[in-house]
Amino acid sequence: MRPANLFCFDVTVAVVAVVLATATPSVSGQRPDYPTANLSTRWVNNAAVLPHSVTYSDGSAVCTIVLRSPQTLYGPSLAAGFFCAPPCQAFLFAVFIATFDSSYGISLEENNMARVIWSANRASPLGENATLELTGDGDLVLREVDGRLVWSSNTSGQSVVGMQITEHGNLVLFDQRNATVWQSFDHPTDVLVLGQSLLQGMRLSANTSTTNWTVSKLYLAVLPDGLYGYIESTPPQLYYKHGVSTEQKGKDLTKITLTNGSLSFFVQSTQAGKPDDSIVLPEAKSTQYIRLDSDGHLRLYEWSRFEWTMVHDVIDMDNCAFPTVCGEYAICSGGQCICPLQTNSSSNYFQPVDERKANLGCTPVTPISCQEMKNHQFLTLTDVSYFDGSIITNAKGRDDCKQACLKNCSCRAVVFRYYQNDSDGECQSVTEVFSLQSIQPEILNYNSSVYLKVQLPPSASAPTQKRIKAILGATLAAISSLVLVIIVGIYVRRRRKYQELDEELDFDILPGMPMRFSFEKLRECTEGFSKKLGEGGFGSVFEGKIGEKRVAVKRLEGARQGKKEFLAEVETIGSIEHINLVKVIGFCAEKSNRLLVYEYMPRGSLDRWIYYRHNNAPLDWCTRCRIIMDIAKGLCYLHEECRRKIAHLDIKPQNILLDEKFNAKLADFGLSKLIDRDQSRVVTVMRGTPGYLAPEWLTSQITEKVDVYSFGVVFVEIICGRKNIDIAQPKESVQLINLLREKAQDNQLRDIIDKHSEDMVSHHQEEVIEMMKLAMWCLQNDSSRRPSMSMVVKVLEGAMSVENCLDYSFSNANSVLSTQDNGSTYSTPPSASILSGPR
Repeated sequence: MRPANLFCFDVTVAVVAVVLATATPSVSGQRPDYPTANLSTRWVNNAAVLPHSVTYSDGSAVCTIVLRSPQTLYGPSLAAGFFCAPPCQAFLFAVFIATFDSSYGISLEENNMARVIWSANRASPLGENATLELTGDGDLVLREVDGRLVWSSNTSGQSVVGMQITEHGNLVLFDQRNATVWQSFDHPTDVLVLGQSLLQGMRLSANTSTTNWTVSKLYLAVLPDGLYGYIESTPPQLYYKHGVSTEQKGKDLTKITLTNGSLSFFVQSTQAGKPDDSIVLPEAKSTQYIRLDSDGHLRLYEWSRFEWTMVHDVIDMDNCAFPTVCGEYAICSGGQCICPLQTNSSSNYFQPVDERKANLGCTPVTPISCQEMKNHQFLTLTDVSYFDGSIITNAKGRDDCKQACLKNCSCRAVVFRYYQNDSDGECQSVTEVFSLQSIQPEILNYNSSVYLKVQLPPSASAPTQKRIKAILGATLAAISSLVLVIIVGIYVRRRRKYQELDEELDFDILPGMPMRFSFEKLRECTEGFSKKLGEGGFGSVFEGKIGEKRVAVKRLEGARQGKKEFLAEVETIGSIEHINLVKVIGFCAEKSNRLLVYEYMPRGSLDRWIYYRHNNAPLDWCTRCRIIMDIAKGLCYLHEECRRKIAHLDIKPQNILLDEKFNAKLADFGLSKLIDRDQSRVVTVMRGTPGYLAPEWLTSQITEKVDVYSFGVVFVEIICGRKNIDIAQPKESVQLINLLREKAQDNQLRDIIDKHSEDMVSHHQEEVIEMMKLAMWCLQNDSSRRPSMSMVVKVLEGAMSVENCLDYSFSNANSVLSTQDNGSTYSTPPSASILSGPR
């Protein structure tokens, strides 16, 4: 059966009433009025191959695979195919509603753009030349140009015979009897169309913005007693509720359905088809759909007079009552966003994220530190309320409520509501503060105050009595020590001045130094450090933009700790460049501010792709092999091709970053060590991450072979698709390296291959097992028996083979220490630095 042509919307080409994506004969049992695609059909997202794609005036574009013609001459049509939002740099496989003019070409009117009602891969957009295939065994598969699996319907072997799109916009895979095997309605995104239901446990999740299709924190969920709107936090915070009475029936709410004129709520009942409750909506005069928008509103849209219009807001609340209307910490008052200020005080504890964009919210001037809990106090905001009133703390009064928060570092604010007696009210503890709302108690008939936790400098937080004693003591001692104090002060001041001068000179004279930026420049390019990509042991990483180039800016925190790591990282990789090392573009060193500017790595760190924390599709074997090779080449360069050997000393998945095409690069050289070529080994204190430490760390005498051991651990994690130390596993499987030893001794290595990857288990099993032997070579307890990284590269290239007679008694420094300390074979390691977002 030959592949079908891909039919795309085009303003210059008239289309027939129903476009089919294949020219193959009809499948027995299928309905002829439904546009249908048959098995063994493949479509390629390429404008050169598929010339009928169309780009809209706003920069978006669509290209259809299956299409239902409009019900009226000028009405909208339902289609499935590739869609990209402006500026059209990434594509979704989506179901969308598109509109036509009288000649059936797509209208270029601004409000006539295609509206996406479902998408398969909004967390992982595609590039050009990506493919969609309805395979011969009935699986609908979406792949990147390099063959990486992005999304699948997982219907292989379930008797699927074709794909169709219904009159309601439901993308369906059906079998020989025309029964539904898979349908998009079972996997809602942010939209409900007429006839579509949300079942109990399902949710609508809003997009981050109109052009950013990643899932935001806002979602609507169907629970047993109603429809609830939340913003994701720990725990989730409620901003909307439409409850349904289920006590009389003693049964749960089963589904919510968008019908013509209402959003209907169905409770388990003997009266089938009759809703038990509903939200009244304007009756449909044309095509309608409901979308949970990025601001948290649930809006009803309708096609009217040749354009889309918003006809109703289902969530009828004041705009200031939505959790993201003013970003974090800001107060919404009369539609305006302002940062919190202490009543009758000149102290300023919060500042805008962006002075020109007040709706982006505010940030604390001094971040909350759990190590300085004695310096935590409250900023009092009267006549201010908070959107979530669902979680009430068991507190006897206002003071009890505040004290409980001060004792809990995760608590960031307290909301206290009362009606008459201010000592007897409702207390709420908040762990993540979103938008606040100014209220008028005389209108609402209740009072509310918010107490925001702030971090005070040590001097400002000392009790008044202690300050008085300190002043008296200093006064009594001043007469006898005045001269000494002046001398010491002058000495310290001069020494500090020269130290600062020396430090600045150190930065200026470093050889091969990358570009130097001012702190203000980096604050501007990161929009006030507003978009955090992640944080680790030495600081946080933020997304930024210098000119047209996206960058990742690492801001080191902690002056004592940060200076050494900062100098190590700049000196180590500032003057070297390799395709498998993350490039340092520049740095900043102004007083206590130390920042590094790196190239941006859009796929983030390796851990997010092999630990399955983001429900991502498994990496195929080819991609995993390429990543392993990239890591090996990067380490080989550091160990053998630099003037002085560089031991990274912190090789782990969180420090391996991936570019758009899944090429791997090593990052985070804050713990690295330079080794002279004539040194056989160096003595240094233990450093790195538990679980990745070689046994010789116990002696403090190490070589670059500690990196080879860590590489071996990462190697095994990539193949097995799990963490090295995972307490969620059964007790005997907590430590992956111990499990590897047992399976190797029993000749059962196939048991630990990543079960998520059908590709590895079914098609490359023997090759995977051979690769495990290379990983075990790297894990030898005796460092002299481990291969050099150049030997590893040669094995991967097929130029040499793995050494025979491997020792399977693997161990690491962390497990040995745990055994010595408490007699246990396992102890929970401290949390590793995690930077898993794109950077």
